[in-house]
Amino acid sequence: MRFDGIAMKKKIVLLFFLVLGSVNAFSQNSFYNILADSTVTLIADHVIYDPSYFSIAYPNGDIPKGKGVCTDVIVRAYRKIGIDLQKEVHEDMKYNFSKYPKNWGLKTTDKNIDHRRVPNLMKFFERKGEVKTISRNPTDYLPGDIVCWNLGGGTTHIGIVVNEKSGDNTRYMIVHNIGAGQVIQDCLFDYKIIGHYRYKK
Repeated sequence: MRFDGIAMKKKIVLLFFLVLGSVNAFSQNSFYNILADSTVTLIADHVIYDPSYFSIAYPNGDIPKGKGVCTDVIVRAYRKIGIDLQKEVHEDMKYNFSKYPKNWGLKTTDKNIDHRRVPNLMKFFERKGEVKTISRNPTDYLPGDIVCWNLGGGTTHIGIVVNEKSGDNTRYMIVHNIGAGQVIQDCLFDYKIIGHYRYKK
């Protein structure tokens, strides 16, 4: 009986450390690595660039799987790890509408499209996430980071830094959709960076 009691205590202690280890493993850094790895899986989907307006379900609504724009990459990546940006953005806009851009002349929220607009996502990540340094230093951009660019002519763009390096091994690559579907590219400094964020609910 004494042996059984000691064995049971060892099992309890082992279980405690396993649970503790799993909690520690899902730290800030591992969360963003998981996000980055989930984002990379999106490149397997054949997606045609389509900026059309779609009426979608709420919450957890998505436009047709074979269609999308840059913001859909972000929404789909977060949804893979259980975070619904459609819902998160809508709820924040609903109670803080005046703080969001008025680029589209809307007087109220629109659950179909608000989370699919780069300026709205920038404002949301600024309010709810971590605003990071904008620089030309590649070491400032880590897997799981969200980067926004100005492509010129008032056109904005967004992508996620992932866990794969460029050919010269100096910077991490980006998963985005700039017109050719959901792809992974070495394009971090190809355009003017106007936003750099991390977001964990």
